[in-house]
Parts: sequence; structure tokens; C-alpha cells
Amino acid sequence: MPVPTTHRIAIVPDPGGPEAIEITERPLPELLPDEVLIRTAACGVNRPDTFERMGFYPPPPGAPDGLGLEASGIVEAAGSSVDRFKPGDPVCALVTGGGYSDYVIAKAGSTLPAPEGMDLAAAAGLPETVFTVWANVFEAGQLKAGEILLVHGGAGGIGTTAIQMGKAAGARVFATAGSADKCAICERLGAERAINYREEDFAAILRDAGGADVILDMVGGPYLQKNIDCAAFRGRIIQIAFLQGSRIEADFMRLMLKQLTLTGSTLRARPDAEKAALASAIERNVWPWISKGQISPEIFRTFPLPDAAAAHRLMDSGGHYGKILLTP
Repeated sequence: MPVPTTHRIAIVPDPGGPEAIEITERPLPELLPDEVLIRTAACGVNRPDTFERMGFYPPPPGAPDGLGLEASGIVEAAGSSVDRFKPGDPVCALVTGGGYSDYVIAKAGSTLPAPEGMDLAAAAGLPETVFTVWANVFEAGQLKAGEILLVHGGAGGIGTTAIQMGKAAGARVFATAGSADKCAICERLGAERAINYREEDFAAILRDAGGADVILDMVGGPYLQKNIDCAAFRGRIIQIAFLQGSRIEADFMRLMLKQLTLTGSTLRARPDAEKAALASAIERNVWPWISKGQISPEIFRTFPLPDAAAAHRLMDSGGHYGKILLTP
């Protein structure tokens, strides 16, 4: 079968709401020596995609055109320096852009073999969340068995993955979510206690439990002070987004007295070599958890690629849990 020369891709000519997304036909960029061309089975929809659509999250220099940070599918072609993957291999990949497409180009170093036994389309829900959780909770946060992990946004794509990975690593996992149904999902996935933040004070609950050793937060705003208040001695707070704002007034005295670590992180703009190192660590440590059935992406709904705007409307509404996917 000849390698295609064009692909359908979702672009945003002018920032705006979901209706700003356009599906267009574009020539496929030339495959570089360290890249693979993937015939897409599915691609994941993530919160950063909606920020990019609105003009708040510009792609890093050199990123491929179009929305989308992860995909799964079958290798169609491999660059001249790629010796691990060959045409026909089922894979999933982290990309810096262009994931909403029927053919995706990915760096071989950020590409992983699709987990055996997992539906190939469902594997599209792994890369962005697993890379994020591994880099932040396990590498930056140094989570250990027996420690307490607090996951904010526990019912989202990152949250559902973090709960499962924390549980698989032997941690005690607590999570926050905004409804009884979403709290039930968090507990089904392995959270010891899911806290409805609309009705309960998560900081008080975590203090009573002995304090959180690692806190994964994408909320920001008022949560920052509460995270400091409920962290354990020498706890690690990792900030990966600011859904409720990045500017606050806070008392950092407890941060100093508790000897806390507060750090921020992004994934998309990291160098290719760093992402390749993350991929290697993930394959060694996380893929065995998947093969044992300890981790599986929570797929809420799948849309066809031409309905990418509808997928974004669902993401914007907050009326979902886990992952939203697009299929060609």
C-alpha cells in the first residue's frame, strides 16, 4: 500500500469557541529520519487542546500544525534512522501537535508499542496522561509506596490515570471531584477516599489522614494555600495547570516550616530527548501495570474526527469523566 501524501487535520485559523475548529486536507510533511508515520486508530482530546483553540496555549516552535497531543494506530512508514518500529506495528504516541488527523507523524522516541490486549483506539487515551503523571508524580514528586497522594480533578483524564498509577505503585490515594457520581468513579478506580469539594473541606480531611506526601494540582487559585496547609512534612506539591487562576495571595510560612517542595511543570515543550527518556521509563514501569490490568484508560465518549467541535463542546462543559477520543 503506497504511503499517503495528504491527510485530514483539525486546525484553528482564528482562536475562538469549538466552532473555530476546521477539518481540512493538507499535504503530509516529509518524514524525518527519527519519525514514524502512524495511520490513526484514534486520537485523544485534552484540556490543553481547548486552551490552544482559544489562543491561550500556543504550540512550541517547530510543532506540527493542528490540534492534538496524542494518538494511536498502525505504523505506516518509519524514518531512515528508526530501527525499533516498522510498518504494521501497533503503537501509541505523544506528539507536540497534529494529533487530530487520520495520519499522524510522531518522533520515534515518544512512540510506544500499544499495550498487548488493549483495544488500539483506547490506547490513544494513554500517552498525554501517562507521560504527565509519570513525569510529575513519580519523577518530580518521587511518590513511594505507603505515601499519600492527593489528586485534584480526580475524574478527569489526568486524574483517573493518576489514581490508577498511584494505587498500582502502592500509595494511598485521595482525590477531589465535583459530584457524587464523579467521586464514585474515583473510588472505583482505586481512591481510598474521594472528596466532593463542593460539600467537604479536602484540606481538613487530608490533615486528619496525616497530610499528603504528594499533591497533583491542576486547579490553582485558592487550592494553592489549601495544598500547603494539608501537605505532610517535606511534602511535594506539583502544579500542572491553573483552571482557577495563577495569581493569588498566600502565606508561605508553612511551606518553609514544613520544608515543602512546590514545583511547576509543562510537558509539551520538553526536548525530544527528555520525552524519549520518559517513554523508556514508562515502558519499563507503567506498561507492566497495564498488562496486569491495574491501569486502563477511562473512555467516556468517542466522536468521529469531523465532529471535533462537538468533542470540544463536551470538554468545555465539564460533563464528562476520563477521556474523550476522536476516530478518523
